[in-house]
Amino acid sequence: MSKSTLKYIGKRLLISIATLFIILVVLFLMVKFLPGSPINNEKLSAGARAAIEAKYGLDKPIPVQFVYYVKSMLTGDFGVSYNMYKDMKVATLVGKAAKISFMYGIIAVIIGTIIGMALGVFAALHKNTIWDTLATALSVLGVSIPSFVFAMLILIVFASKLKILPTGYSSRNAIVSSIMPISALSVGVIANVARFTRTEMVSVLNSEYMTLAKAKGLDRKTLIMKHALRNSLIPVITILGPILVNLMTGTMVVEKICSVPGLGKLLVNSITSNDINIILACSFLYAAMYIIMMLIIDVSYGIIDPRIRLGKDE
Repeated sequence: MSKSTLKYIGKRLLISIATLFIILVVLFLMVKFLPGSPINNEKLSAGARAAIEAKYGLDKPIPVQFVYYVKSMLTGDFGVSYNMYKDMKVATLVGKAAKISFMYGIIAVIIGTIIGMALGVFAALHKNTIWDTLATALSVLGVSIPSFVFAMLILIVFASKLKILPTGYSSRNAIVSSIMPISALSVGVIANVARFTRTEMVSVLNSEYMTLAKAKGLDRKTLIMKHALRNSLIPVITILGPILVNLMTGTMVVEKICSVPGLGKLLVNSITSNDINIILACSFLYAAMYIIMMLIIDVSYGIIDPRIRLGKDE
């Protein structure tokens, strides 16, 4: 690896670390200035409340609390829950919830990518026909309507009316309980991937090298699968990283509607309970996921195409 490449990677890494630190500072100040107190028990006397705040270090100045929090965070300690899960470690709570959210996000991306690519290829091969118009309309609809609206529609139709699906999540029947939230989350992925695939597929089919391949007498299946689709995949793959992160950050309302004990539901409940350590950990995890994904994509671009690296250095 050349020195310029290592310099580029190092620069991107430093920028990402600095960005994460700034985000952590802003989040910490925001949760500290939230109205109310993390100690929500109104029956406590002033002395008892002061003793609890001293126990958790909430009586110290905010800069001191921040330094202590950063030191603990670097060792994997995100503090304890003040209200929702009294004195339970936040790292444990967030870890359990994140596993469910990650699983839902990855499955939704896989399903959405497969269906979206098939829809995009179908639309491109039937360009300027009624099928192309219909596929495009469905893609626009999927992008325009939020995933939680689809979750509510599925809940009303398939859970409340038809009673095919359960109305909430159950660990005893996790597979069936997961159909509703995963389906709702997949719609946006299908729409985005279909749009990108169709656009790239049409561009590739109209390119000069495809004309040359046709002139060589290659059959239609070979042209589509080995040439057109393969070259259309590159731009589509690049959007999957941001889609996955956006999907993770967009699961909050869907998880709440479907009663899924994931990261989104945990964050929403912690906000209503003013459990600041959980709010801070969940919010920072979302931000870190986005920054890390953007870093991976940015570095990958710089390694693959030196023009991007040189352009950003300038």
